[in-house]
Amino acid sequence: MIVVGSGPAALRAAIACADGGIVPLMVDEQGVGSSSGASPVAGLAASIDELDPQSHIEDTLAAGGGSCKEKVVERVCGEGVNTLAELERWGLVLRRRDGGLPHASQAPGHKVPRLTGCGDSTIREVTRILEEQAIKRGIQRNSDTIPIGLAADNFQVRGLVTLNLLDGNVQSFQTKAVILATEGHQGIWSNHNEGSGTGSALALSAGVSLSGLESKPRHPLTTSESSIHIPIDVLGSGGRIRRENGEDVGPEEVLQGEKCVLDLRVMDTESGTWFSQTESRIRDRLGIDISREVIPISPGVAFTIGGAPCDENGRVTFQGFTEEGLPSQLWFSGLYAAGRSAFTGMHGQAPLAGNLLLDDLVSGKAAGNHASQWSSTVNFGGFDHIQKAELEAREKVSALLESDGIPVGKFASMLSSAFSSEQSSKADALNAIREIKDSGIRLTDDSLVMNTEMLEAIRLDGLASIAEAILTTG
Repeated sequence: MIVVGSGPAALRAAIACADGGIVPLMVDEQGVGSSSGASPVAGLAASIDELDPQSHIEDTLAAGGGSCKEKVVERVCGEGVNTLAELERWGLVLRRRDGGLPHASQAPGHKVPRLTGCGDSTIREVTRILEEQAIKRGIQRNSDTIPIGLAADNFQVRGLVTLNLLDGNVQSFQTKAVILATEGHQGIWSNHNEGSGTGSALALSAGVSLSGLESKPRHPLTTSESSIHIPIDVLGSGGRIRRENGEDVGPEEVLQGEKCVLDLRVMDTESGTWFSQTESRIRDRLGIDISREVIPISPGVAFTIGGAPCDENGRVTFQGFTEEGLPSQLWFSGLYAAGRSAFTGMHGQAPLAGNLLLDDLVSGKAAGNHASQWSSTVNFGGFDHIQKAELEAREKVSALLESDGIPVGKFASMLSSAFSSEQSSKADALNAIREIKDSGIRLTDDSLVMNTEMLEAIRLDGLASIAEAILTTG
């Protein structure tokens, strides 16, 4: 078993694998704690003050605009309380209310207060707790390792090929199953390091058609100048969105393009303690004191919800034919996806606040559970295909070192500009991206040892492929 990624979905998948009797290998581009800095857009949604999750289900379906898969929504929302309880049992220190119960904040789209967590440290703390659990289970992690490609035989995973950044060696791993659980591809719209969509890019390169790419959810609480994403939880702790004339409005006005500001001056001291990271980030990067000044905000792409199409067990599916010749959704055997690398139909057109992290954890657990059971019943295979995939990876790395194409920094800006330009048609943007891809990426560092420029180049190559897929299918 190999789990690709380092965030909550990947860690939860690895833990489920280990608990199922199959200790996996985790492969990620950075290392322990690398996902602690992920954008804290919201806490975790759970129906802790309700008799059942029905209202949560209804709110999720409403936020998704009618394009959610109802059975998926019912299953994920139904796991909210159990997921929160599990994290608490493992040591997560939650924000609490009088009486000792977890604090639940009101958030846009929720009929009742349902957003729990640790303020703006929720992602960091959940990641830390899960990393501790992974260490307790003896799960090995290969950090500073770039996944380059999947080895597959007739739509069945046989292995994974990686590049070790520390020594520059291309390595192949024979495996029965791979779980893709990386960050989303939001880096297309901003900085590629904020979301390179590695999992989706790997699936795409293996011949999987990505789903849900037409949706581009935007986060309303994004600072206008530095694109800092502020957690929506602040709105349930005294924060207010206002027009420039001082009139209170909701996130919808921001998403519609109105000039608005976020006013956190009225947050009480107790609430402010849970959002101290937000305060320091805004002060350090914008020079704004949130206790005295308002924050100019505009919509920003902080996450994505499209990826490899999956079933309820995280199995990646593709359009094929049964033995009788009838069209059907078939499983790409041994390939799983979870979290931001997966498209399950949970979020529809836009996720409800708090459902992203919930889905990361629930989908990661489901994929890990099924993968551990399935991999114990099958044999290894496809050695020739692994060798072929390794050879292709070596050629790809050599091509990057020898290319006289576009420098990494310029390639990133050209890709973002071509994709985000509102002046061009979809056809023009698609042609521009294809021209950029055909030009290739030029590296200034020709060494394979500790070549971080190589990491950026591989990420950008994957993002360019995802951008092309979005314009082609979305």
